[in-house]
Amino acid sequence: MGLISEADRTRISAAIEDAERATSGEIVCVIAGESDSYIYAPYMIAALVALLVPWPLIFFTWWPVQWIYALQLVAFLAILAMLMPRAMRIKLIPKSLQRTRAHRRAVEQFLVQNLHTTDGRTGVLIFISVAERYAEILADQGINAKVQPGVWQQIVDEMTDKIGQGRTADGFVGAITSAGKLLAAHFPPGSADPDELPNHLIVIE
Repeated sequence: MGLISEADRTRISAAIEDAERATSGEIVCVIAGESDSYIYAPYMIAALVALLVPWPLIFFTWWPVQWIYALQLVAFLAILAMLMPRAMRIKLIPKSLQRTRAHRRAVEQFLVQNLHTTDGRTGVLIFISVAERYAEILADQGINAKVQPGVWQQIVDEMTDKIGQGRTADGFVGAITSAGKLLAAHFPPGSADPDELPNHLIVIE
């Protein structure tokens, strides 16, 4: 199952198009399954446990070294298999590190999607990373300088509230509409108003 349905993708694309008709600014939406694989965490924990397994057996049993080694290997593989699914991997990572990685991915997407190159520096990124339960709006300096502190976070809070209710598309559409109104207030459409960036939801599985 994908991160978001085709019907919801269509709704989000339509919302971006509607918002951008009233402004020369640009809005890009990105949803990522995760901001980091965190693949190192299961290996690290499995290795640490496997290293501890032999010690009580060495001191308190007469098991042959081959048996101990085999049990050590089984323990490593069993723990690795248990912790490898994404839902388990993410639980091993501190929330502060999750937020750091998700923010870094948002900044990366801001640059990858060329939001920093728009005419008038009016690019706005609406970003969600599902595994980390993280949402952020990044705005380029042209529009950010005209928006009061806390406004973007208020939009994010409204978006995450809807997402928490299972209404991901509604969350995106609401954020797009709010961002579009801010852009329209300060950057109305001009005679040269190229639609520079994609209007569809960008999905990173």
